[in-house]
Amino acid sequence: MKPEDSSNQTPHSVDKSGKRTLCPNESSCNESLPKAKKQLVNDDVQLNDDAKEQKSEDKDEQGGDGEPTSKDYYFDSYSHYGIHEEMIKDKVRTETYRAAILDNRHLFKDKVVLDVGCGTGILSMFCAQAGAKHVYGIDCSGIIDQARSIVKRNGFEKQITLIKGKAEEVELPFPENPKDQRQVDIIVSEWMGYFLLYESMLDTVIFARDKWLVPDGVILPDKAVMYLCAVEDAHYKADRVDWWNEVYGFDFSPIRNLALKEPIVDVVNGNAVVTDTVPFLNVDILTCKKEDLAFESDFNLTAMRDDYLHGFVAYFECAFTQLHKPIGFSTSPFSNYTHWKQTLFYLPDALTVRQGEKVSGRITCKPNEKNNRDLDITLKVNFSGEFSKYSGEIDYHLR
Repeated sequence: MKPEDSSNQTPHSVDKSGKRTLCPNESSCNESLPKAKKQLVNDDVQLNDDAKEQKSEDKDEQGGDGEPTSKDYYFDSYSHYGIHEEMIKDKVRTETYRAAILDNRHLFKDKVVLDVGCGTGILSMFCAQAGAKHVYGIDCSGIIDQARSIVKRNGFEKQITLIKGKAEEVELPFPENPKDQRQVDIIVSEWMGYFLLYESMLDTVIFARDKWLVPDGVILPDKAVMYLCAVEDAHYKADRVDWWNEVYGFDFSPIRNLALKEPIVDVVNGNAVVTDTVPFLNVDILTCKKEDLAFESDFNLTAMRDDYLHGFVAYFECAFTQLHKPIGFSTSPFSNYTHWKQTLFYLPDALTVRQGEKVSGRITCKPNEKNNRDLDITLKVNFSGEFSKYSGEIDYHLR
């Protein structure tokens, strides 16, 4: 999906495509079937030949045994250019980083910079443009092969060194004093994921900070805050969750129970928000520890109008406070669109709330034990209003 400005979107308009007719002229389609079948057979032969050649190439790259390398699904997913297209076209994201770098050339002049998770290398090239002495970019995904070509085509091959691998497993080739690891003046990283922490690289940034950053070094961005509010969202909940209650006359409610436990990442219209917004997590990237990525926090929300409450929405803000003039961006429902969108947590049933009534609870989050880039999130909710009462705990799994 191409990023759009939120001002042009209707609530939850993402991926709402209409029906398509595969063959408008049935008779002509039937006449074409034999020819198409013959062509498919020929194509299959060619595909098989190509596959054999590709398999042989893959064996060479993988050490001759044909088995996958240490790259897992997470890194492989970032090898495709499409995900990088979405991120680069996110103007809020990319232009904030560009401003943070190019508007602070005095900060970058003759400095050593590390780009953690460099992807296509665009942030590395911004740093080189800003006058960095040298930029090291690290990425484990295959996109770094294209990044090397991009860097060379733009004339930065002597100023930027790209390293393929996990930050935890590589060494930076400092030319002057290779034994001194703390030679990085600035760390730049776009580490944030959905719900800030889903599939995020914050633990890798922390590792890089502790290993390579000089004392009093700079990290961009250096602050992040997560927020929670509640929304009225009857139409979308009915479409994504409650729809499973009855499918063509059959009871599909077991799948509804599964769907309820999966947070939905999508665009939320600001008009749907029915409570105030409260922060529930503050992250200082300069000082935080890996253990801080598992947290629990209490929240208290106040209804701003008489309405129905179908679930909660989480979003985050990031700040670059070490600059001459601090800047930042928000993924709020009230702000311009970003590819992070917002994260929705639906309740089993709607609550009827009146203006001024309180919704309290606790949010708990921790990395999944089997895959630490996935998140296990629990919402404990308490509400006692004039027309509704609820006290319960729901476990969500952000996969």
